[in-house]
Amino acid sequence: MINSQDLCARARANVKEIDVHTLQQKIAEGARVIDVREPAEYAVGHIRQAVNMPRGVLEMQINQHPAVAGYDDALQRIAAEPLYLICRSGGRSALAAESLLRMGFDADKVISVAGGMNAWEEAKYPQVAGE
Repeated sequence: MINSQDLCARARANVKEIDVHTLQQKIAEGARVIDVREPAEYAVGHIRQAVNMPRGVLEMQINQHPAVAGYDDALQRIAAEPLYLICRSGGRSALAAESLLRMGFDADKVISVAGGMNAWEEAKYPQVAGE
């Protein structure tokens, strides 16, 4: 039996990760960011450009991302561009990335943010509160 830290470590080993400094650059270039934390966590503070899709429903809602909602080929459209996943510390985003890989997303286009919002805050990057 493995604990949650081991499970997250295994996921991190299987997915692509970037740091928050690289994410900040990617956001400036128009990156799609999905915050996989729970709505209450997201409401406290999040990246302005991030869309909230909690990890527990990500697979069910990914085709409803505002960039592709309403298209018959929504999954193909969302999978065509890189997706940056962020959570509080990087564990849930790695697990979420691993789940999207199992759905058939390209390993080079699903990226977990190492350190998550904790690292984002430490870097003093901007965030907004509320929904």
